[in-house]
Amino acid sequence: MVRYKLVIEYDGSPFVGWQKQDNGLSVQEAIENSIFNLFQEQVTVFGAGRTDTGVHAMGQVGHFDILKKELDAQTVLNG
Repeated sequence: MVRYKLVIEYDGSPFVGWQKQDNGLSVQEAIENSIFNLFQEQVTVFGAGRTDTGVHAMGQVGHFDILKKELDAQTVLNG
């Protein structure tokens, strides 16, 4: 298992907040979808804190674990 730390910055305007919800796209869901595209593995991103609809963030920290596939750091950074 490899654990990746995220430092996240986003404009929250198009999102329903941090946490996954049934009523629209969340920041967490958007990041998880991107990670799936890179690693072909379903993950849960754990964030240190949450935001509400339309709230922006700079320097929010999170992490996710990859069980199956290791990639070099540059590939992950570019992904």
